[in-house]
Amino acid sequence: MRSKSHPILNLKFLLLGVFIAFFLLFMLRSGFPTSMQSESPVSQNFIPNAKATTNCPTCSKIPPTLAQALIHYSTSTITPQQTLKEISVSARVLEKKSPCNFLVFGLGHDSLMWNVLNYGGRTIFLEEDEAWIQQIRRRFPMLESYHVTYDSKVNQANQLMEVGRGPECTALGDPRYSMCQLALKGLPGEVYETQWDLIMVDAPTGYYEEAPGRMTAIYTAGMMARNRVDGETDVFVHDVNREVEDRFSNSFLCESYMKKQVGRLRHFTIPSHRDGSDRPFCPE
Repeated sequence: MRSKSHPILNLKFLLLGVFIAFFLLFMLRSGFPTSMQSESPVSQNFIPNAKATTNCPTCSKIPPTLAQALIHYSTSTITPQQTLKEISVSARVLEKKSPCNFLVFGLGHDSLMWNVLNYGGRTIFLEEDEAWIQQIRRRFPMLESYHVTYDSKVNQANQLMEVGRGPECTALGDPRYSMCQLALKGLPGEVYETQWDLIMVDAPTGYYEEAPGRMTAIYTAGMMARNRVDGETDVFVHDVNREVEDRFSNSFLCESYMKKQVGRLRHFTIPSHRDGSDRPFCPE
């Protein structure tokens, strides 16, 4: 999820605009009594009472996390790796579902943005580079992140694709107890125990043969979605222009569950497979 330092002016304006809009919404919600927001004529009787809010020093105060995000993205010359259109896909889903549970594979220049767009919810980041985690924590201590070790390599992708077709990998169950070689079993307990509303796979590194690749992250994201008690999970995979992300997302998140692709980002909506509907691993 980390990217080269290249300015993308339109994307920077989008991020700044999102945070300003969020701030204005926060101010409108917190600065006026609920009765004043009604269109009923009776509500006009309560207008004089608005003075009471001036005695509340925190009623219209911008949240510190949002303030830091505004400052960071308005002054930074580093932009997130995803494009304006790609970010907009996930942002629209977050607009509907937040505050919610959001799991992100990767910790990068867009992490503060995802955390704030899910304001009031829980956003967890899983990162392969321990030194990078420490660097980000010093700058943004409010971000919840965990170090993850991957045993796979990109050059094992074909072998793992064959493994993934076996019954031990298509059987429904908690990934930490799975017999499937693709299942990530060393994640923090709360990752397995939380019902995730959104999962973003934008890590680990996957652009050279000895890199860990995203095979296991994509598979595990799909199994977490299937294993939730009810409802559905929106899963996003970035860099689907690469072979591993392309093949593994279509195979283990299922082409029939794909909602759309914008640029290098694919959006899948995966329903619970524990809701008694007896769904196949991938529907036709």
